[in-house]
Amino acid sequence: MAGPSHDPALYRTRDVVPVRRALVSVSDKTDLLKLAEALVAADVEIVSTGSTAATIRDAGFAVTDVASVTGFPESLDGRVKTLHPSVHAGLLADLRLEDHERQLADLDIEPFELVVVNLYPFVETVRSGAQGDDVVEQIDIGGPAMVRASAKNYANVAIVVSPSSYPAVIESLGTGGTSLVQRRELAARAFAHTAEYDRAVATWFSEGTLTEEDLPAHLTIKAERLATLRYGENAHQRAAIYTRNGGHGIAQATQLQGKEMSYNNYVDADAALRAAFDMVKPAVAIIKHANPCGIAVTAPHALDPIASAHLRAHECDPVSAFGGVIAANRTVTLKMAENLRDIFTEVIVAPDFEPEALEVFRLKKNLRILKLPADWQQERMDVRLVSGGLLLQDADRFPDDIESVAKDWQLVSGERPADEEMTNLIFAWKSCRAVKSNAIVLAKGSATVGIGMGQVNRVDSCRLAVERAGDRVAGSVAASDAFFPFADGPQVLLDAGVSAIVQPGGSVRDDEVIAAAQAAGVTMFFTGERHFFH
Repeated sequence: MAGPSHDPALYRTRDVVPVRRALVSVSDKTDLLKLAEALVAADVEIVSTGSTAATIRDAGFAVTDVASVTGFPESLDGRVKTLHPSVHAGLLADLRLEDHERQLADLDIEPFELVVVNLYPFVETVRSGAQGDDVVEQIDIGGPAMVRASAKNYANVAIVVSPSSYPAVIESLGTGGTSLVQRRELAARAFAHTAEYDRAVATWFSEGTLTEEDLPAHLTIKAERLATLRYGENAHQRAAIYTRNGGHGIAQATQLQGKEMSYNNYVDADAALRAAFDMVKPAVAIIKHANPCGIAVTAPHALDPIASAHLRAHECDPVSAFGGVIAANRTVTLKMAENLRDIFTEVIVAPDFEPEALEVFRLKKNLRILKLPADWQQERMDVRLVSGGLLLQDADRFPDDIESVAKDWQLVSGERPADEEMTNLIFAWKSCRAVKSNAIVLAKGSATVGIGMGQVNRVDSCRLAVERAGDRVAGSVAASDAFFPFADGPQVLLDAGVSAIVQPGGSVRDDEVIAAAQAAGVTMFFTGERHFFH
């Protein structure tokens, strides 16, 4: 079937469109009455449905029921109320075309210039634990149809899907009407809104047919721009940060002070969280260029555990810590803030900050302070863009009972160490996850003393870790994120004086590696699981 003519000569210019008639139907009634009051004050006719109409009427404002427009009562428990030509012709008529204007007059249908619709609370219903028909009844049909129709017809209709847009719309009522630019921006938000809604519905249906082991056959990721950044990884690259609905991470953190966050600040802050929050005890991670230059938990019996953890992490590599990004997994205290008074730091991120700590940080005006959202949590899935697509995987997480898991590590050399050294080995093993491969971590007393990261062969990572540790390497324990392909890597560690090594095992030359550890009389465990981080 042929569509309407698109001869530009047929279209009349419509920049500012006065609002004379509004269709309002919302499940989220935040600030609804403020909007209704402004519409009535501007002499706008309000057409509404169900509970929305009742709320407006109960507040003393005039409202026209949609049933009186359609001549058809709301039916099927509210499933059918706006799906009618008298509504949709008023939404879709392009009044730049004289023929559309004439047809509306012939049909005795009035147009709408403003539509305010938000959809049934489907996502909230699913989150509540509802099942079956209770969820299905929250799949909106008429709402998305009205939103999409109005958005398509943005040349004539302003579509509003969120109370956050009410103030701008109310302002436009007093300036003669909505502008074309404003209506186009609202249309973009509207289509994004219905796309996210449909994605949530599709996900719910697909999850009902998938086993827990399956990954989704269809994946839609929706994000809204939170801020445009000064530049990206380098000054010539454009950049912005976006937030995802339902996100609980670094993108949702509240900045309490400091210069605006940069692209690299966000990357490093997220890496710091990855390292610090792997630890159960009070812990601090210091990150530089997405790699740790120090990770530590509190010393035993420390008076200020988080301040203790910071000092111990800083001691690993004070040179690299200059200009670093710090994450703490506990509230930052005054003592920790005082420890940082003379250390140049780009960002500190934590669940909270003592007021006295913030007073100290205010003397460092450029220091960025980020407070995590109360519901912060590590992601369950990792997503990475590749050219032409994306990769999805389970997030690499440690089990909560890793101490119990460690009891099943395979002892292939030496004797099983005492509990304190075993705790140190577990700490080194967990720290490896935050280090870019190839990763070697040396630790003492559950604090890193040397880190070898990002090398293209494991023996170089061993050399780097030993060099960074200096005389602290003697008596430390070592962790490797993947197996040693040859005995030369562990030999570097053994020659330097490490007391124990934990690694996944699985090399065709495991026997040679084990023999080197046995010859040195050093304990070695195989975990059977690697932790690559690229």
